[in-house]
Amino acid sequence: MIYLRVSTSDQSVDNQLPVLEKWVTERGYELAEVYSENESAWKAGHQHELSKLKQAAAHREFNILLVWSLDRLSREGSAAILNLVNTFKAYDVKVISYQESWTEAPGEIGEILYAIAGWVARMESQRRSERTKAGLERARREGKPIGKRGKDKPGTQRKRSGYFKRWENKK
Repeated sequence: MIYLRVSTSDQSVDNQLPVLEKWVTERGYELAEVYSENESAWKAGHQHELSKLKQAAAHREFNILLVWSLDRLSREGSAAILNLVNTFKAYDVKVISYQESWTEAPGEIGEILYAIAGWVARMESQRRSERTKAGLERARREGKPIGKRGKDKPGTQRKRSGYFKRWENKK
C-alpha cells in the first residue's frame, strides 16, 4: 500500500506517487492500492483515507505501508507517530518511509528514531504556523488586506438564512 497526503488544495501528490511506485517496482513488491488525501496531518480525525487504510490493515490486506515521509502520517508529534506505527505493527504491517531510509532497518532503535521524526514534524509545523502568523501581523500593520478577496461581488448582500437556521437550532 502507498499512502499519500498533501496539506492544501494548492499542492499535489504528483511528486510523490511516481517515485513511490518506482520504489515498489524496484523491490519486486505488488502494489495493492494507493490511498491519497488532501488534509492536514495536524489534527487527528481529519484523515479519512488513513482511517480506511487502518481498516484494511486490520483485515490483513497488505503487509507494507509506504509513505513519502513520516510527517505525511501525522504532524502531531512523536506520540502520534509511534501510535500509528505501533497500530500498523499490531496488524503485521511495516511502515516504510521513502525519505527516512532507516525505517527499513530491523531492530529496537526504530522506536527512538520514530519518536525523533515525529518530534521534528511537529516542530516544523509549529514553525511554519508561527511564520504565517508573523506575516499576517506584518500585513495588518502595513494596512494590507488579509483573507480571500473576490469571494463576494461588490454591492451584493450575503444570504443570512443559514445563520438564522443554525441559531434557531441552538435554542
